[in-house]
Amino acid sequence: MDAIYRRGRATAAEVHAALPDAPHASAVRTMLRILEGKGQLRHEKDGPRHVYFPTTPRPVAQRSALRHLLSTFFGGSRAAAIAALVDDAERPLTDSERAELDVVLARLRESGR
Repeated sequence: MDAIYRRGRATAAEVHAALPDAPHASAVRTMLRILEGKGQLRHEKDGPRHVYFPTTPRPVAQRSALRHLLSTFFGGSRAAAIAALVDDAERPLTDSERAELDVVLARLRESGR
């Protein structure tokens, strides 16, 4: 999906070329058909090729995926998810990331959220 979101629309060959350690081309085509069957993608014919495009705007899909991640791994707790992200000893927060978080938290406090 990321390869298609980045391009806006893509053929199976373009998706295959965009994947690191890509599986066989037929596996990519199968995955695209599965995603289409689930309603995540649609396609248009361009000669002999199918050109796939997402059915959901990326921001909507991001929110849906994040909600699923929160409920599946963090019991719905945004605080637990944020703590897991910022408490990563392998990649500590940079000063600019800390400043960015301070701005977000201040904005949330001001708005009462």
